[in-house]
Amino acid sequence: MVTSFSAQALNEPRAFDIAQALLEGFNRHYLLFRETSRAAKQRFEAADWAGQQRAQRERIEFYDKRVEEAGERLEREFRASELSREAWQQVKLHYIGLLIDHHQPELAETFFNSVTTKILHRSYFRNEFIFVRPAVSTEYIENDEPAATPTYRAYYPSRTATPEGLRETLLRIVDNFQLQRGFEDLGRDAEYVLQAFRTEFGDTKFSTNFQIQVLSSLFFRNKGAYIVGKVINGFRETGFALPILHNPQGQLVIDTALFGEDDLLLLFSFARAYFMVDMEIPSAFVQFLRSLMPRKPRWELYNALGLQKQGKNQFYRDFLYHLRHSSDKFRIAPGIKGMVMLVFDLPSFPFVFKLIKDFYPPQKDTTRELIKSKYLLVKTHDRVGRMADSLEYSNVAFPRQRFEQALIDELRHFCPSLLVEEGDSLVIKHVYIERRMIPLNIYLQEATPEQMRHAVIEYGNAIKDLVSANIFPGDMLWKNFGVTRHGKVVFYDYDEIEYMTDCNFRKVPEPRNEEEEMSGEIWYTVGPKDVFPETFGPFLLGNREVRQIFMEHHAELLDAQYWQARKDRILAGYVHDVFPYDPHKRFRRRAGLGLGSLDAEGASLQGVVTAAQLGHNPI
Repeated sequence: MVTSFSAQALNEPRAFDIAQALLEGFNRHYLLFRETSRAAKQRFEAADWAGQQRAQRERIEFYDKRVEEAGERLEREFRASELSREAWQQVKLHYIGLLIDHHQPELAETFFNSVTTKILHRSYFRNEFIFVRPAVSTEYIENDEPAATPTYRAYYPSRTATPEGLRETLLRIVDNFQLQRGFEDLGRDAEYVLQAFRTEFGDTKFSTNFQIQVLSSLFFRNKGAYIVGKVINGFRETGFALPILHNPQGQLVIDTALFGEDDLLLLFSFARAYFMVDMEIPSAFVQFLRSLMPRKPRWELYNALGLQKQGKNQFYRDFLYHLRHSSDKFRIAPGIKGMVMLVFDLPSFPFVFKLIKDFYPPQKDTTRELIKSKYLLVKTHDRVGRMADSLEYSNVAFPRQRFEQALIDELRHFCPSLLVEEGDSLVIKHVYIERRMIPLNIYLQEATPEQMRHAVIEYGNAIKDLVSANIFPGDMLWKNFGVTRHGKVVFYDYDEIEYMTDCNFRKVPEPRNEEEEMSGEIWYTVGPKDVFPETFGPFLLGNREVRQIFMEHHAELLDAQYWQARKDRILAGYVHDVFPYDPHKRFRRRAGLGLGSLDAEGASLQGVVTAAQLGHNPI
């Protein structure tokens, strides 16, 4: 507590003003963050899909801009880089005092870290100077203002949970969000939800403690809005989500009802874009969501809510905790080595660490800055459940004794500019961290016929979903895709991705003579952004079984006309629908809704991707 320090200890006259300036910088950031998140409702009502995508991209940039502004202010007004160690300790103590009644203390602590680590030397990165550990509890934070909206609303249909009571409650839940666009037929949709409810709960008897709790803000992403809550029946709690979409006439419909942790884990997947949610107390939203998805770590929920810097901070704390409670060594990651990225992992930790190499083979015409721009593109783009999110860090110190010598040798050879050796520590200047998956080429080698069929179909679906999101993967080799524990195929090699709209899809020209036909070399001109889909086959379909499955389900991916047609549609302003649930769960198929590109995310191989294959206990 701040009060446990003597007044003499807080003797730096500028310390309080610096702490206050830092908090003002954070408050400005969160005000702008909330404003653009709150405006997602108006954009959804207006069907402004391009505006929604633009806002999602821009919101990611807010944080770094505010951090830059705050750092410049501290230097301009207080010459912060010249402060003594004692002064910085006092700044932190004053800052803690300012957070006692704050509604976002954990986010404000992370903002403090982000600003001060740009000013301080790495030797200051200890709990005395920054928030290595949280100092202010986020438990039981309440907004006590009389007109404040609570984090969630509780509804009590009736003690017997009659259909009439449930239907009335559902209509009230939807009405409370005050959407300014009419439903096609809300009564009909309510009946669909009740039918799904009966399917989920069957003949379950309802206790006297039967209630429905619903988070007070809608979750917006792409072209959908989601009601998120849970059904409480005695000691049983079941999470649910109701996706709300637009029909072709511009009216609203409830598209399906998702129940249980597995459905919600897919909705909040690490391979999807961040939600836009208006939150006064984000820690309360995370706590509520954690009760629905106890297997999902808090850092990943903060990410899903668009608070990726807080997620990054929380992840790093989890990583340090894991290091203290493990003894295995970092190693070169198993699998085919990349030409651009050096990848290593810790067997007991379900993530991989990726470094951009200092040099590349001649066929890789790229630069470090270009590769970083590709990763930033993925961070700010709609990942449609098919591109893994990355956590980006700078100046990370690792204990040297935890590294295998072969890995240290690789780092010295391929990434000397990123490696600083300081005594017992190895400092890596820049690293991406991603969830570990089974490389698809390895998965296929060990797959049963059923697993192979599912994986090849999923591979094609992944490419089609990326196409829908205006992404051309570039290098589509099997090794650049991974299989998640849900059986999803996800792309994770970003150094060659391009926007579809920047590519020129061409058919290989007919040879003009016998010499060209028999030539083993490319005899036609190829521009820097030219793509010839029919040439994918020899690289991807050497296995007869794989080729048969691929051609049965995805032969069009070898046709330039398929790619060009989708490019033209994107250029015309069409935003494709790719939603995070199995299309078979939809209440009805509405002709013309444009949902043909729905990914069959629910049709996964539950239990087929085993912990043994992953090599760890999946989170």
